[in-house]
Amino acid sequence: MPDNRFNNDNSAELEHFNQELFQFLNASPTPFHAVQNQIKLLQSNGFECLSESEAWSLIPGKRYYVVRNGASIIAFVYGQQNILETGVRMLGAHTDSPCLKVKPNAEIVSQSYLKLGVEVYGGVLLNPWFDRDLSLAGRVVYRDSQKNIKSCLLNFERPIASIPSLAIHLDREANNSRSINSQTDIPPVLMLIENDEPEKSSEKNSKNNQVEVTLKELIKRQVMNQYLDIDINDVLDYELSFYDTQNAAYVGLNEDFIASSRLDNLLSCFVGTQALMRADNQGTSLLICSDHEEVGSASTAGAQGPFLKSVLERLAGTSESLTRMIDQSMLISADNAHGIHPNFSDKHDANHGPIINQGPVIKVNANQRYASSSETAAIFKALAEEVNVPVQSFVVRTDMGCGSTIGPITATEIGVKTLDIGVPTFAMHSIRELGGKKDTWYLFTVLQKFFDFSHKITITEKNN
Repeated sequence: MPDNRFNNDNSAELEHFNQELFQFLNASPTPFHAVQNQIKLLQSNGFECLSESEAWSLIPGKRYYVVRNGASIIAFVYGQQNILETGVRMLGAHTDSPCLKVKPNAEIVSQSYLKLGVEVYGGVLLNPWFDRDLSLAGRVVYRDSQKNIKSCLLNFERPIASIPSLAIHLDREANNSRSINSQTDIPPVLMLIENDEPEKSSEKNSKNNQVEVTLKELIKRQVMNQYLDIDINDVLDYELSFYDTQNAAYVGLNEDFIASSRLDNLLSCFVGTQALMRADNQGTSLLICSDHEEVGSASTAGAQGPFLKSVLERLAGTSESLTRMIDQSMLISADNAHGIHPNFSDKHDANHGPIINQGPVIKVNANQRYASSSETAAIFKALAEEVNVPVQSFVVRTDMGCGSTIGPITATEIGVKTLDIGVPTFAMHSIRELGGKKDTWYLFTVLQKFFDFSHKITITEKNN
């Protein structure tokens, strides 16, 4: 069915919006980088930094943000209207994506090659990680010459590693039955180690820490190259992840699709940030982007932790006020949805197969793996209708398991009315995912309406 919602009046806006999304994706290889890039966007639009360790004196109409652990952020517009009457309109997303994280003692020397041991973070689709041009990024904690402990972000940017596939000549059944051992098959190869004598036994392989080029030395060199003003004496620790260096881009004969790493869920983080920056200051609007969603959200910076509740408590002032405020509030959890795959359509419920570029998806699950209710879904549909945005629904096949989001977790933690939505995508949790070029704008448009306090989102119940 042709989509007539885009015309020459907004196609230029759509193109500019997506190009900014591409820049954000390319510059955000880790949650730490994503939050730093969100901060830049927020500061350029008048948001001021708050510290959890200090008292807050909030001014109605002003804009603020607060960061926890460098990888989770809450930003909000503190409304001029009474927060107990308007509630808080909240949007939630997550900054982390499935990836390969470097182990503490990572160096492995085997057959004259230097590899790095990695842990699998989240539900990674491992096959697509082979034969990619990989780089390394994350957070480094170091000590300077004055014995002060500091941290900084690190990004090698250029391809420095690869995970080579085993040639099919050495595994003739590769296309039929090859499995992946996450301990032995995926350590990325960084470099060739020059040895005067060939290895005659496996003894040298067990002496991993004796390799002349250590990861901490490589990190130190990169930090010194990346920051000319940093005084680094030694590297104490790090949180580093491998990532694909291929940039985000349009794909398809008509450029219908967006291909990129980390669409799940940096796309929602970017769109949410853009929507919040345009929110009016009449009521209180809030964006929370949490780390650790892909591993269950149970952390100080995750959705199951106290970060959001502690901020809401400070906004409300008292326990009773918090309860009253939450009763008037609503949370939209924005996390990508499964688009119906044309090669595997039998994996979907026939009546609930979202199509890319046909609008955001309301996610429903009777067992509360998604937190959508008939009320929150109706509110979203009404908002979307007002701004001419199409809406779809997703329900997993009844005979298949269902994933989840921060929606049910946040609803459980703070008791807020919640809706789970997302843009349809292919290849979720792959190193390179596929979304729709129009869906980014559709989501942005309806979220802008959600943050518009001239439109009420309450439902009047009829008493029998």
